[in-house]
Amino acid sequence: MYFLLNDTVFNLNSEGLSDAQISRRFGAIAFEFVQSLGQELFAEEPLVHHAHPERAAKLCALLQFAAPSINAALFVPPFDYCRPSDVAVRYASLDIEVIAELQSQSAAGALTAAVADRQVWRRLAA
Repeated sequence: MYFLLNDTVFNLNSEGLSDAQISRRFGAIAFEFVQSLGQELFAEEPLVHHAHPERAAKLCALLQFAAPSINAALFVPPFDYCRPSDVAVRYASLDIEVIAELQSQSAAGALTAAVADRQVWRRLAA
């Protein structure tokens, strides 16, 4: 299963994170708590998805487990070392074709923040 985090596509199946492991360890964690964990990660390290992909993959797995319809998340801190509550968050449920295209672009080294923004988040739209 693929999950888009900001401008990085993670293959959750290849991260060694099985549903059973996640369920056993984190089954009682609420979605709001997982979101706050993500906000803390991005407040501390705005490029955590590039600097610490293993942490980012675990966040993706937790988000997907807590809300199975979500397969994309955008965490945007307004500045470095901001308060976690200042980190803006958006979620999306992408069609399989869209996430597969993003994965192809990622594998080819062509997935950038601008590309992900145009295709998914549309923050730069006029």
